[in-house]
Amino acid sequence: MSTLRRVSLALSFSVAWSASVLAAPKEGLTPHQVAALRTAASAEISPDGTKIAYTVAVPRKPLVDDDGGAWTELHVVEISTGESRAFVTGKVNVSAARWTPDGKGIAFLQKRGDDKNTALYVIPIDGGEARRVESADESISGFDLHRNGARVAVVATEPENAERKKAREKGFAQEIYEEDQRFARLWVGQLGDEAKPKMLAIEGHVYQAHWSPVDDTLAITVAPTPLTDDQYMRTRVRIVDSHDGRVLASIDNAGKLGEIAWSPDGKHIAMIAGGDINDPADARLMVAPASGGAPVEVLPGIDGDAEAFAWQGPNSMLCVLSRGVWTSFEKVTLGDKPKVLATTGGPILTSVSVSDDGLRAAFLANSPAHPGEVYTMAHGDSAPRRVTNNNPWLADVRLAPQEVLKFKARDGLELEGVLDRPLDEKKGERYPLVLYVHGGPESHHSNGWLTNYGDPAQSMAARGFAVMHTNYRGSTGRGMAFAKLSQGDPAGKEFDDLIDAIDHLVAIGLVDKERVAVTGGSYGGYATAWLSTRYSDRIAAGVMFVGISDKISKVGTTDIPDEEFHVHALHRPWEDWQKMLERSPIYYAGQCKTPLLILHGKDDPRVNPGQSRELYRHLKLRSAAPVRLVLYPGEGHGNRKAAARLDYNLRMQQWIEHYLTGPKGTPPPLDISYDEPKLGAGT
Repeated sequence: MSTLRRVSLALSFSVAWSASVLAAPKEGLTPHQVAALRTAASAEISPDGTKIAYTVAVPRKPLVDDDGGAWTELHVVEISTGESRAFVTGKVNVSAARWTPDGKGIAFLQKRGDDKNTALYVIPIDGGEARRVESADESISGFDLHRNGARVAVVATEPENAERKKAREKGFAQEIYEEDQRFARLWVGQLGDEAKPKMLAIEGHVYQAHWSPVDDTLAITVAPTPLTDDQYMRTRVRIVDSHDGRVLASIDNAGKLGEIAWSPDGKHIAMIAGGDINDPADARLMVAPASGGAPVEVLPGIDGDAEAFAWQGPNSMLCVLSRGVWTSFEKVTLGDKPKVLATTGGPILTSVSVSDDGLRAAFLANSPAHPGEVYTMAHGDSAPRRVTNNNPWLADVRLAPQEVLKFKARDGLELEGVLDRPLDEKKGERYPLVLYVHGGPESHHSNGWLTNYGDPAQSMAARGFAVMHTNYRGSTGRGMAFAKLSQGDPAGKEFDDLIDAIDHLVAIGLVDKERVAVTGGSYGGYATAWLSTRYSDRIAAGVMFVGISDKISKVGTTDIPDEEFHVHALHRPWEDWQKMLERSPIYYAGQCKTPLLILHGKDDPRVNPGQSRELYRHLKLRSAAPVRLVLYPGEGHGNRKAAARLDYNLRMQQWIEHYLTGPKGTPPPLDISYDEPKLGAGT
């Protein structure tokens, strides 16, 4: 393609993007509009509770911008007026934004100007340029400011060995698998000091660091090595001296570990962690003495999961809890029952930040009508209130009705999910179904915004499909006991639940049983492959993304074999080779009649792309079912770049429509158009 033609195409596409993608009055949502959605990515309330600093993920425009992941901008909203002000915008990537202790500035990480690596910056709230206040030999991945505003703790990768770097630059770029690892270290310095921060001698790979609110100690999370399996299963809390790195206390959580925080009096460490080594998710709210010991669950036995928390006082926390497909906002006082502050049925809360006086909170939240936005709630309010609107054009898009659906599995277990009904549904008519299966399986669907490049909820509903999201057994959101129900039984009752969901939708008269498609990524890709082979007579089309096809080779090629063992399989393949083979989609490839589109990132460390190649080859050799394999260079366990995301979304839609409502037969053409289709008069 000539340079002139490329420029012309880019310009015409840019016009189409602004005039067509974001201005489609009263039409349903399209894949191109999905690609344009902006999402609030973080929200931190100011110490005095008057403002919220938030970041916004801004997707790049395919065919217009250089390809890559979304940009991330920094904004501030005044709570009393709802007025937002841009602080760092454009083609930027801001992360870890938080207020300085005095509330006069916002600290954040960014690589800007002539920086070689990501550095720490502070921008004054009353105007002025951002100022670099700390840097390291490698990019800073995390930081925390001392309460006095003068000292800073940063997490950064240790510098590369000079001799090894010199050899690599001469072409000796060999990689020594799982041995040639560089550790993230903890460094302590003075803000604005030209001298490099001092590295503390701490054993292991550091992830988080948090200053004590009362002295100069730090609470850190550390794993034995940088390996992903160690991050998942062996990350622990240590209290260390900020001057020499001595470990002063150890808090030994039993399983997975999420966020941690000091109590205001410095006596306790709260965390969201696994209840035990076999807990699939870091979803239990726990507290331990800062002097060390085992953490104790604060809300034992609840039918829900802790999503986020913030200390309100020395003995109380404000918590976001998942309660099935809903979330609630609750006050937890140590030793007492939780008090509900905002009931289920409202926006789906995913984070919480609390002002210094504990009387106002900021949240990230979403709803069926809005992707992630910033919300706030003050003491005495009955519900969170939205204060941002990053996609005002959505008001001119008709969205399909979305509802919570409950049904019973064949063994009597009560299940729930979220259903997007066809946009222009007519009473008494049956519709094609897309069954979307979440990954994990330690994940779940909430009754909020579901649509993204991989989940076609609203975009397929706009085209006359029902889209069902089932929280099958093993999903999170309903407590540890429910999350463990699928363990030791891969592709057993957990995937029978998906067939039962289809049967329920057929029984209530909504779905045509002859026109059912299934799609999902990771464990959802495993489900897609399983239903497309083992239950091929029930599935008219499948779209499998970064999915599992061989449970035996999966263990030998993944970067999380121990996580797979402890929280999923509960036994190793060599303990029962035949069972693992029979729970693999390749085992049933010979009976497959379902047209299957397989897509995978070529650099996926979690589910090796060989899993997709295996299933593709087995289907080619043993089945007459149409099959296509699409690989995305430079993508991992999920697509990050704008072009690969749009391509995936369009191919998924094309494949499903071709086999459910189209001509069927041989696969659709290899090449697809990336142009936004004309939406009719007035667009």
